Amino acid sequence: MDSTTLLYDYQDRIALALSFDYGSNHNARELPFAALHCQRLGIEHIVIPLSFMGKYFKSSLLQGADAIPEGHYEDENMRSTVVPFRNGIMLSIAVGMAESRGLGYVMMANHGGDHTIYPDCTPEFVHAFDQAAEAGTFVKVHLLSPYTNLTKGEIARRGKEIGIDYAETWSCYKGGEHHCGRCGTCVERKEALAEAGIEDPTEYEL
Repeated sequence: MDSTTLLYDYQDRIALALSFDYGSNHNARELPFAALHCQRLGIEHIVIPLSFMGKYFKSSLLQGADAIPEGHYEDENMRSTVVPFRNGIMLSIAVGMAESRGLGYVMMANHGGDHTIYPDCTPEFVHAFDQAAEAGTFVKVHLLSPYTNLTKGEIARRGKEIGIDYAETWSCYKGGEHHCGRCGTCVERKEALAEAGIEDPTEYEL
């Protein structure tokens, strides 16, 4: 939901969109939607394989649907879904792509709800990474994360304003045929759509 909203919200300044296939349960569900939206907007889309993460990193997100805990993001057990330094790794690749193409910015769609358990989504991380990207590139690449201090509900409200169909997005960490409706990201999805006054178009498991 967040990345798709960012894609449409800032489409006029996006030259390239990157997706990462890193072995998560839900990669296969997310990637086709990413391709769909980029094609619709005429934005080049590249999928970068990061299979080493699924092989060497420890996270329930990489261990199959049965490993995904259920409950709210604020619950302690949801920490198991953290993929260590995932955003740092992906953003580093994005910065390299940006410099290779002479682009001055990379963007990510982290938000305020992520701060609870994901350290590489916090304002402190964003600030530090922005400084590192600027210092480590000739073109002085900067990180833009316009949703850092927004709630997911506020992002959904923005999506509603610009006409995004959230049926064409995927959230569930389990990556099944339908959203499970019980994992942290499904719970957060439901809450965000309700907060934004959007009738939930998601197909959930019975």
